[in-house]
Amino acid sequence: MIIDWNLILRIFLGGLMGGLIGLERELRAKEAGIRTHFIVALGSALFMIISQFAFPDAEKFDASRVAAQVVSGIGFIGAGVIIFQKNVVRGITTAAGLWVSAAIGLACGAGMFPIAIAATLLTILCLELLHFFHLRYGEKVVEMTISPTGSDDLLSVMDILKKTGIDVETYSVSDGKLYLTFRLRLHDYLETLQRVVSSLEGFRIEEMN
Repeated sequence: MIIDWNLILRIFLGGLMGGLIGLERELRAKEAGIRTHFIVALGSALFMIISQFAFPDAEKFDASRVAAQVVSGIGFIGAGVIIFQKNVVRGITTAAGLWVSAAIGLACGAGMFPIAIAATLLTILCLELLHFFHLRYGEKVVEMTISPTGSDDLLSVMDILKKTGIDVETYSVSDGKLYLTFRLRLHDYLETLQRVVSSLEGFRIEEMN
């Protein structure tokens, strides 16, 4: 049996480039990391190689069908990392990273190394830049449940928060507790949150997310 090192190089580079994207996701503590992205890209490269060389009778078989199924099949893995929690959808960016890792793997399997390298660099650059802008300009929704420790009016909390520069988005009162939501900028999230908590004297924060 003759070992085709060129084909081995294709699947290796496919896995390596997928792993680089996975490294960025793992450093951000996301749902899918290096191993998942590496295996997805390597498997995609392998499927492309199979579609090219496992069916020599091109007139009878459509070899491109094998690679085409990767595009739809990767959706099942991507759906597995998407989480809907507390009215917030998480994991979409990671799912998209898996999707583009599969595409990069297919490109490596086809021997299109320059386009695969360019796609890998652009993907990592995009993820890093968006992460920077998200930290600088993004906001986090805070959900808080407050109850009084004395005879203070619960709705006076609204005035207290307004004085600290917080705009309450929604609020409701039930069973002697105040449920409210507001947004804080990520770049000074802890600082602002500490200021909010210290301003709520006479009230007890029972839950905060």
